[in-house]
Amino acid sequence: MSGNATHWNSWPERYRPYRRPAEIGFWVAVLTIHMLFNSITTWIDLRHAPFVQPLVWELSSNLTVGLLIPALVAFERRFPLRWDTLRRNLPWHLAGTLVFCAVHVLVMMALRKAAYASVGASYTVGNWAKVFAYEYLKDVRSYALILCAVFSYRLLLLRLQGEARVLDAPDAAAGSAPAAEAARPERFLVRKLRKEFLIAASDIEWLQAQGNYVGIHVNGHDYLLRSTLADFLGQLDPARFVQVHRSFAVNLDRVAEIEPLDSGDARLRMKDGSQVACSRRYRDALGSR
Repeated sequence: MSGNATHWNSWPERYRPYRRPAEIGFWVAVLTIHMLFNSITTWIDLRHAPFVQPLVWELSSNLTVGLLIPALVAFERRFPLRWDTLRRNLPWHLAGTLVFCAVHVLVMMALRKAAYASVGASYTVGNWAKVFAYEYLKDVRSYALILCAVFSYRLLLLRLQGEARVLDAPDAAAGSAPAAEAARPERFLVRKLRKEFLIAASDIEWLQAQGNYVGIHVNGHDYLLRSTLADFLGQLDPARFVQVHRSFAVNLDRVAEIEPLDSGDARLRMKDGSQVACSRRYRDALGSR
């Protein structure tokens, strides 16, 4: 096992092996269509210029944007744009548009110069200030559209996968259970495809860290809760839920078998048929429970 859990009964798990190729394919298709349409439009406007000329311009521009998309997605994860973070992180993204445009212009112009030089011609940039101002107006739009596409995609995945939130966290009664224990959620409200239903904390089989979310696996279904794995585990019963990997935690009541591996790690077979990785760092602690 290489750090991944196996649970093929759920749609998100079936989609996961194809997620990265699908995401890359989406952007390749979008940028290719954008490049071709803009090349044809510019060629018609130029009238007598060879088609290869606007094609090189658009290819250099769209190729550079495509290379910048992963960096932009990572930047947004570092400075997320949500209602509660908008005031704090929006200035970072305004500055980010300047960096995005500067890199776009520099790489794009370098590609154009190289393409022209390969056929013995020269490409003249002209006034750099005017070029940057012109490209910046387009790049701000591209920056915003890319983020809108990313947000829409995330929302679609959440709607299909389901999003959970803590429904209740009982207040600590005076002189009774400690505050940390009293704050443990007993159940969660899950929204999925316009439906709402409850799941009990005791029904959780295993957990998986997924960026800014924790994947909650219950009865063959997967739901996301906005939290880190460490923070969420702090709300659950430590006698029942334990971390077994930097990305996984399990409900001990749901573990059917522990299979040692030659590497010193282990593979946990859950009662629902899924498999969860257990690294050697956490294996001793698991055996002492």
